[in-house]
Amino acid sequence: MNYAIIAAGEGSRLVQEGVKLPKPLVDLDGRPMIGRLIDIFMEHNPESLSVIVNEQMTEVADYLRSRDYPVEMRLIVKSTPSSMHSFYEVSRHFKPGKFCLTTVDTIFRSDDFGRYISAFEASDADGFMAVTPFIDDEKPLYVNVDPEMRITAFLDTPPAGGARYVSGGVYGLTAPAALDMLRDCIERGTSRMRNYQRALVESGLNLRAYSIPKIMDVDHAGDIDKARLFINETHPLK
Repeated sequence: MNYAIIAAGEGSRLVQEGVKLPKPLVDLDGRPMIGRLIDIFMEHNPESLSVIVNEQMTEVADYLRSRDYPVEMRLIVKSTPSSMHSFYEVSRHFKPGKFCLTTVDTIFRSDDFGRYISAFEASDADGFMAVTPFIDDEKPLYVNVDPEMRITAFLDTPPAGGARYVSGGVYGLTAPAALDMLRDCIERGTSRMRNYQRALVESGLNLRAYSIPKIMDVDHAGDIDKARLFINETHPLK
């Protein structure tokens, strides 16, 4: 599997709340957040790793350059206006085939992620998105699915009858189809990853959802302790 990490955000909310380290270097379990994520990826059939950081995150770039990797690692240092534009920058290095992309502050368990990757590898879907019933986000992206877990819509507000899933921020995609749509979105001036995902649905590509019991984000200082408790729980949330 080819992996990519978007770590180009400014982390301004954490700074405003007194967190001095850049978000990717915040310690969650004795490792920087980005180091833990890379370690998880390296446990699950890695072929390559691409990471984008912004031009101000010199500490993060230095950390990434100091590590050893068992696969080819590409580091892109560039400031971008959105996560979708960051995705576009890392996608320039992708070859045809499957890849998995996440943001740096997406927190999940390694065993849950391993089951997701195995299912993605066995799937013929153009997109294989991790979703979660755990909703603890200021602006979640709700995901509508049919009985066979085909994704039918990405919504900013809960669907009628209540929300079953929200996006987990883990994007399994297949090139070139998914990247052709990404380039089209960039050319049309589309912004935000959620609008790119809507474009994937509208294009008629085969998008599937895979449920992971709990995925969380680190957006605020208080989320750091929540993430530490979650990844150190003895038993996964059921």
